[in-house]
Amino acid sequence: MARRTKAEAMETRERILDAAEHVFHREGVSSASLNDIAVEAGVTRGAIYWHFKNKLDVFVAMTERGRLPFDVLLARAQDPDEPDPLAALREFMLFIPRQVASEPQQRRLFEIFFLRCEYTAESLPLLNHRQDGFRRISAQLADALRNIVRRGQLPDTLDIEKAVAQCHAQLTGLTFTWLLHPDSFCLQEDGEDLVDAFLHGLAHNPWLQHRAPAAAVDG
Repeated sequence: MARRTKAEAMETRERILDAAEHVFHREGVSSASLNDIAVEAGVTRGAIYWHFKNKLDVFVAMTERGRLPFDVLLARAQDPDEPDPLAALREFMLFIPRQVASEPQQRRLFEIFFLRCEYTAESLPLLNHRQDGFRRISAQLADALRNIVRRGQLPDTLDIEKAVAQCHAQLTGLTFTWLLHPDSFCLQEDGEDLVDAFLHGLAHNPWLQHRAPAAAVDG
């Protein structure tokens, strides 16, 4: 009986998170309320409070459950025993546009992040959460790039901080642009070419390498 009760509680939790995705997407995060989510999920507000402290807690749980596949792929690129971490990084960078283009749930999540997540004084904790996530992913990307350099797949002159910034710009820009105007390019096919061009640039773009110090001038 206890096992069934626990299973039922987990099913209710998932139903609340599914409902939150639809409500946040439809109403915007700032405008959505726990009551809206309760109605969408067919549960009481008390049921929501049984699982979550507040709307921010619902939002965080919603984002965390969609993060696992991305973390697994990025962990491969960080793994020192991975024989081809550059290919693992490529798969990570391609997984996002492929998922957004082909999976309605992933597209809905990214539309919430980029197009439905308004930041106000009341929702400042959401911004803090996004900033924490940015720092975490930046650290993971930096570890992956250092692992790739150790494997000799990228030059040891690579400026890791600049490369991480370029990774963010590539993924965010590619996804955000397509979500704004899906007819402007094919996210899956063109996205693959653009990711490959970016990875090529990590090895060959002089602006992403550490610059040698200027020679001292005798005088």
